[in-house]
Amino acid sequence: MKISILDDYHDTLRTLQCYKKLAGDEITIWNDHVQEVDELAQRLQDAEALVLIRERTEIRRPLLQRLNKLRLISQRSVYPHIDVDACTEFGVIVSSSQHAGTPSYAAAELTWGLVLAAMRQLPQQMAALKAGKWQIGVGNDLRGKTLGIYGYGRIGSVVAGYGKAFGMNILVWAREGSLERARAEGYTAARSKQEFFSESDVLSLHMRLVAATRNIVTRQDLARMKPTALLVNTSRAGLIEPGALLAALKAGRPGFAAVDVYEEEPIRDINYPLFAMENVVCTPHIGYVTRDEYEIQFSDIFDQIVAYAAGTPINVVNPQVLKSPNLRR
Repeated sequence: MKISILDDYHDTLRTLQCYKKLAGDEITIWNDHVQEVDELAQRLQDAEALVLIRERTEIRRPLLQRLNKLRLISQRSVYPHIDVDACTEFGVIVSSSQHAGTPSYAAAELTWGLVLAAMRQLPQQMAALKAGKWQIGVGNDLRGKTLGIYGYGRIGSVVAGYGKAFGMNILVWAREGSLERARAEGYTAARSKQEFFSESDVLSLHMRLVAATRNIVTRQDLARMKPTALLVNTSRAGLIEPGALLAALKAGRPGFAAVDVYEEEPIRDINYPLFAMENVVCTPHIGYVTRDEYEIQFSDIFDQIVAYAAGTPINVVNPQVLKSPNLRR
């Protein structure tokens, strides 16, 4: 098959062990990020299968209707960046493994790294040291403080375990089914969303971005946080009401933030407001960007291409297309 891979920034995929699964296919890898429809249509005009790296590029109707040879989109996890209805209309299969029961330990580990970095002012202390200054402030401990986990799923439960290992008190807010799992595993469920935001010393978001969770964290929620509290977001920027985090930090509640995700990515504006704030630690959406995690994710993604080529597509999120007269073969 003719396969195109988008947004492989560091040309990493061809170095993975799982890349061998595509031996014999004609593969084109793009290392830069492009969102303009005209250029994407030109790049992908011969592609029969398209590999996406998470949600880096949006695949919408204006593009899909120009990709006449495209038969399969293969990726992993959620797909808010793909117009699945348009894919179905044009006869394109979307395969996306939801990896049930397999948390991204890489994302959980980065979350904890950000917690430590923000609470101990590590980026600021390191920059000051390199500038010839010795100790620029006093950090904060984690032991004995309350770690709020918003969304007790695969990653949230792992982060809760890290917090417990550091001697923190764990407070959870989530859907009722998730709260029941948290209670069963020995954690405390907040009595209300209001209590959750007001009591957490460190509050970490761990939800998928779907219609029900978009803007689920409001300005009012953030205003309830302590002026000493830290908000951590390694999930999706869209979980927070647009502009709310910047306004809340300026107002002093919460007092600190650590973020790995942004409303528009990639960000190359050195004047991006959060970057200029001394009480914010920022990383460039690297929660899942590790070699080990890539091996796991792209093994699934490439398996989906192999299955399609064998005539038995798997993890199909638009199964109705399989019976459609428009299905491309």
